[in-house]
Amino acid sequence: MGDLVLRNGHVIDPANGINEVSDVRISEGKIDAVARNLPEQPGDRSIDVSGLYVTPGIIDMHAHVAHTHSRSTLSLHPLVNTLESGVTTTVDAGTCGWRDFDQFRVDVIDASTKIRVLSYVNIVGSGMGGAWEHEAPEMNPQLCADTALMHSDVVVGIKTAHYWAKQRFDANHLPWTAIDRALEAGIRADMPMMVDFCPELPNRPYPTLLEKMRPGDIHTHVFAQQFPIIDDNGKVFEYMYQAREKGIIFDLGHGAGSFWFRNAVPAIQEGFVPDSISTDLHTGNVAGVVIDMLGCMNKVLNIGVSLEEVILRSTVTPAKEINRPELGTLSVGASADVAVFNLEKGDYTFIDCEKTTMQGDKKLVCDMTIFGGDIVYNANWRGHKSWEQDLIDNPTPFHVRTQTQF
Repeated sequence: MGDLVLRNGHVIDPANGINEVSDVRISEGKIDAVARNLPEQPGDRSIDVSGLYVTPGIIDMHAHVAHTHSRSTLSLHPLVNTLESGVTTTVDAGTCGWRDFDQFRVDVIDASTKIRVLSYVNIVGSGMGGAWEHEAPEMNPQLCADTALMHSDVVVGIKTAHYWAKQRFDANHLPWTAIDRALEAGIRADMPMMVDFCPELPNRPYPTLLEKMRPGDIHTHVFAQQFPIIDDNGKVFEYMYQAREKGIIFDLGHGAGSFWFRNAVPAIQEGFVPDSISTDLHTGNVAGVVIDMLGCMNKVLNIGVSLEEVILRSTVTPAKEINRPELGTLSVGASADVAVFNLEKGDYTFIDCEKTTMQGDKKLVCDMTIFGGDIVYNANWRGHKSWEQDLIDNPTPFHVRTQTQF
């Protein structure tokens, strides 16, 4: 078959500064050219996407897809609510630890053919999903780092989450054990740390976490209710800007309880936009307040962030955060991971984790998802001819055609 060419779409490729109507040629699973009015070549499969937006494949850098994780029921199959959002890369946020990562790789990462799966390694050996997440003996920086390095082609960092958020600290559960050990693993592996954190006063204040984190480390769930990011006047605390200046990355990580309009709206409208947009999809929220990546993107879009910036924070910045700059771009030679969207206008209601709502007037809807040059989602069956045209092209009935072969 010839090259696939998406014609007349509005291409938004922030990595290359493209924001205009162009054609995109895909050849042998790679981006071959992006330009206006690309010449027709013999055998081309041209699809007209006039009036639609063409972007790099979306990256969801915080989800839970280790669905064979034996000690947890929080994970999804990697295809759940992803292709329909233009997602071509999903990153498991540390569902598995150094004890069971090997099995996760075999069962999920290596078995995935329609979407790219990358992952963090949890500092907790048995990963997420139970009381063991709070036990210091489970947190072995050396074994965690060794696992991450052994699988460095698919591992993007170290994860710590949930540690001792609901009980008083004691001799066996010190305030910073999980953070300090994840940091050590990150240093040993030379990889960033992603933190899911619950502050506590006076032993574990939020600003101290930001001081401990290194440039390139990621704080996810930035707009969750537990984080003091907005002062009494509705302004973002200065230490948030200082942390960003230092190089700390702030990820949205929506989840079932980690995105509140009362934090997100004033922060974003003041200019403190999350560095990356992500879902934190898992079985506890997939039928709730966040069901896909587009839902998260649309909330940020309707708070007032431009479409180009929303695409940037769903492609280029997450690719940089996970140290995969070859993703999230339509550069020539890059894997042909492409999303095609329609931007609908109307009256829409969006909901947060507090079950409060926000009105909006625009919504991205996925029309097509292409992974490695293959169309893996095609909502409107673009590129297929009508049955009437097929009858003209192939007037001989199928049963007659097949019989003549014998």
